[in-house]
Amino acid sequence: MATMTGARFLAETLHGYGVTHFFFMPVVIPEAMPEMERMGITRVMTHGEKAAAYMADGYARVRRGIGVCGAQSVGALNLAAGLQDAYLACSPVLALTGRLPQVRQDRNAYQEVDHTAPFTAVTKYSKAVTAVDHFPRFLRQAIREATTATPRPTNLELWGIFGGEVMSGEADLEIVVEEPFARIPPFRPEPELPPVLDAIKLLVEANRPIVVAGGGVTVSGAGRELVELADRLQLPVITSLNAKETFPFDHPLAVGVSGQYSRTCANRALAEADLVFFVGSHTGGQVTNDWRIPRPGTRVVQLDIDPAELGRSFPISAGMQGDARAGLRKMLAHCGGVDSTELTRSRAGWIDRVHQLVQEWRDEVAPMVDSDLLPMRPERLCKELTRLLPDDAILVSDTGHSGIWTGTLVDLTSPDQSYIRCAGSLGWGIPAAIGAKCAAGDRPVICFTGDGGVWYHMTEWDTALRYGIRMVTLINNNASLNQEKDLNERIYGGRQPGSDLLWRLTDADFAKIAESMGCFGVQVNKPSELAGALEQALASDRPAVIDVKTHIEGIAPKAWD
Repeated sequence: MATMTGARFLAETLHGYGVTHFFFMPVVIPEAMPEMERMGITRVMTHGEKAAAYMADGYARVRRGIGVCGAQSVGALNLAAGLQDAYLACSPVLALTGRLPQVRQDRNAYQEVDHTAPFTAVTKYSKAVTAVDHFPRFLRQAIREATTATPRPTNLELWGIFGGEVMSGEADLEIVVEEPFARIPPFRPEPELPPVLDAIKLLVEANRPIVVAGGGVTVSGAGRELVELADRLQLPVITSLNAKETFPFDHPLAVGVSGQYSRTCANRALAEADLVFFVGSHTGGQVTNDWRIPRPGTRVVQLDIDPAELGRSFPISAGMQGDARAGLRKMLAHCGGVDSTELTRSRAGWIDRVHQLVQEWRDEVAPMVDSDLLPMRPERLCKELTRLLPDDAILVSDTGHSGIWTGTLVDLTSPDQSYIRCAGSLGWGIPAAIGAKCAAGDRPVICFTGDGGVWYHMTEWDTALRYGIRMVTLINNNASLNQEKDLNERIYGGRQPGSDLLWRLTDADFAKIAESMGCFGVQVNKPSELAGALEQALASDRPAVIDVKTHIEGIAPKAWD
């Protein structure tokens, strides 16, 4: 132990866990800022608390370890709102917030409200730290909680409006880095053997089995095992958006993304299956199209690290509690008695049916994917992006149409490409891509968002510029929130001036806006211009914006159910 301030303890502990960036809205833990600088931790000052949380989320997902963000007491509620996405996406973010000491609470202190309840809703662990000598215990536990089982955000309320009472206080403190918790997953529990054997038996006996892979496969790094089991048992594979990168797009058993942001073929195959194997999936409303698929009566097998998820949405015939990679490996180790030749023969009809569904979907979308219409169709934009995406790129997708277009129509053609997406809040994309780039090193990071998403946090292009964070924003710019068009016109009984006000936006030139801020900007009006624009953007020594003018009628079809 050594006598030190809470600020020094925090900086040295974060450095020990491999944290390289701290995302914050001033003023919070100011005493820790020079200590972090001394340890080589970059302090990224944002233009809003939500953006700081989004950056920490993107950073944590790419790094596969904790991301850290902070805000003073008055900004704590804004930071909590930003943690919603990290919570929904199961991302290990640690939020540090100031909190007025008890003597100043419940006395109408300036700008102060009790932010305990909001953090309870978006974290799995939230505690007040009232003295510096308590700090080590709570900080280590917050990191443990964030990274273990299902990763999720945690929060520490540090006494003092800026957290200063904990940061400036001195005590005999010991720097202890618990190495397993520096990355996710820290542990890989194996499922017990009896349910593993039950699951294999059910999968072998089923006539029309299918796998739905969720974000747990990504977190666990279980893509290779997923492919091996699919090949071994001849299982078509659907993925959630969070697992998009885990199964090769051109594998003969690949079906695509199911649910609300989905390919029709994936939803149809899931509806026709007689057994569904959910791997690392929360079986939530998005991946199951509000629980309409699989159909009632379909047998379900489930593997999840959190036992509380087993059977949450659908009754299960077999449930395995364990890490996705460890569980799939154990299943593979006990598949020795399966007759692969016979299984391939018996599954031929089902595999052919899945191939038929996939081909029908490709034929259905081909006219738009190959369209030369101007302004450009977003489907054509996705085709060009698939072709041009660098082999080691990280694609960061906003929500809404951005999630639908990238999830269904952008194929990851290289095993070194990655995909992370917004789990809830439009506007997440730009700050999340900034955080992702901070963790990505030399890998290119490209944010796919719409003009509706850009308006939320385009001020963070300035943040990226100030810190030399060279990410690329690609904008599907149709001057609208056109995903809301049909809803509003249905309510108004047709297109009316009043309905237009609820979804149409200003036709802005974001390339010029970016350039006025000091960033690189280029506008794209037709497919042939995208290659050159992307090449320039990736080669730029600044954050780059590609403003792609697209057709306002480019509206995604409703999910099949």
